[in-house]
Amino acid sequence: MAPPEETTAAHAAAEAAAIEENLAAKTTGDQPISTIVIVVAMQTEALPLVAKFELSEDLDRSVFPKGVPWVRYHGTYKGLHINLVWPGKDAVLGVDSVGTVSASLLTYASIQAFKPDLIINAGTAGGFQAKGASIIDVYLASDVAFHDRRIPIPVGKLSTGDSLDMCPQDESSITANDATLKDMEGAAVAYVADLLSVPTILIKAVTDIVDGPKPTAEEFMENVVAVSAALHYAVTEVVDFISGKSLSDL
Repeated sequence: MAPPEETTAAHAAAEAAAIEENLAAKTTGDQPISTIVIVVAMQTEALPLVAKFELSEDLDRSVFPKGVPWVRYHGTYKGLHINLVWPGKDAVLGVDSVGTVSASLLTYASIQAFKPDLIINAGTAGGFQAKGASIIDVYLASDVAFHDRRIPIPVGKLSTGDSLDMCPQDESSITANDATLKDMEGAAVAYVADLLSVPTILIKAVTDIVDGPKPTAEEFMENVVAVSAALHYAVTEVVDFISGKSLSDL
């Protein structure tokens, strides 16, 4: 029988080896995906997903800094631990806190709090009919860029900025980016996730045709509820596909 000191040392070594093995598996993408964070910008986009995945609201919000309006829903679906987060309502204006600043802060805090294996940014977007987009079409974004940064940027298929409408300068950048979609959060979420080395999937459903005849705000309000329903079906298909797989399987 081995002395107690040797047994303890062997046990500690085995634990250390197991930790290293788990970390290596996570780094190489061989470990099954366990935890995902779904980032959305608006309550209208969030609620169909909350219902579908039977998520519960975190009422004490202790995982986030005190005073922020951010909302978290959580639960388990097909073996996946799901945290759905949205920035909540602006305390002064009472509207959804959309845009790149809220999306960046919320994504950073969520990565720190939940240590997800994968982030999904799901939301609505404007589409360009010149690129073949139609109302209720749902896209997986292949690349992202900011269109309201007046600096050279890589080509991106999803272009992100902080305005619902499109000024001539934005239009020039979006055209240069060869973008099919225009949103207000996607590139911000992807930027933070990339900084912290968390893989990201961006799923966008078209509420309005940016280069069409209707005013953007009017067309958005007409379609946002129906398009959010289509979005939730697409996100469900993605989550179903992810269940039981590792990052290297995707």
